[in-house]
Amino acid sequence: MGSVLRARSRLQNQVEEKGKGRGSPKPELVSDRAPVSRKPLRVLIADDQLLVRAGICELVKLLPDVKVVALAADGREALRLIETHDPDIILMDTSMPEMNGLEAAVLAKKQFPRVKIIILSDHSSEELVFRALRSGAEGLVLKHDSVEELYSAITSVAQGDEHLSPKVTKKVVLGYLEGQSKSGAPVKLSPRQREILQLIAQGKATKEVASLLKISVNTVKTHRLKLMEKLDAHEITGLVRYAARLGLLKSTVLYLSLVTPLLTYIS
Repeated sequence: MGSVLRARSRLQNQVEEKGKGRGSPKPELVSDRAPVSRKPLRVLIADDQLLVRAGICELVKLLPDVKVVALAADGREALRLIETHDPDIILMDTSMPEMNGLEAAVLAKKQFPRVKIIILSDHSSEELVFRALRSGAEGLVLKHDSVEELYSAITSVAQGDEHLSPKVTKKVVLGYLEGQSKSGAPVKLSPRQREILQLIAQGKATKEVASLLKISVNTVKTHRLKLMEKLDAHEITGLVRYAARLGLLKSTVLYLSLVTPLLTYIS
């Protein structure tokens, strides 16, 4: 708690310094050019782990002029809550069930272009970073970053700037792009294919996937076959490994152990 209070004090000092000379009796969290001008700043937190979600919520509440308006456990719930709670900023975990944070970020940007998104991730792989940037998110913070880094990301994004964790450098992004230019274009999957890939990798049987997405079983089977062809995967475990590589799963080993018993009836 001591480190959190010190971080809050430093952040408040920074905000006050930025507010000096503007003739305002109360320091602003956002700059003049920022589209986020209302007070308090409204934040939605999306993470499937209850304790993590609650912990981030308590940390964010320490920020001046910030209010946590809603908590979501997956991407679909996050999209519903954006519509009902009208947040300014979303803190979006990447690895969530049913719909991951990157897919939710893409849809959120299409449906609610004003909202700003900060991606939260356990992973810092080049491919994940690239996808996070392509999703339209304004920020990316690693979960093992400091509390101060999270606060800095929220403040920067609220001011209309972008924010990348210092641990995610240009070298990572450039290295990924350079590697892709040498090895050919990355495999392109449609939003529906990525959605089905994640559900299959989570061990959902074909009927479950069809029910969740409100499509036919045959449609799911067709998508699965096309996925296997595109990714050159000859079995379901290959799809699981690719999903883990994209950062869609918490643990590759865990999901492989869950999927293996399902292989006998997943078709």
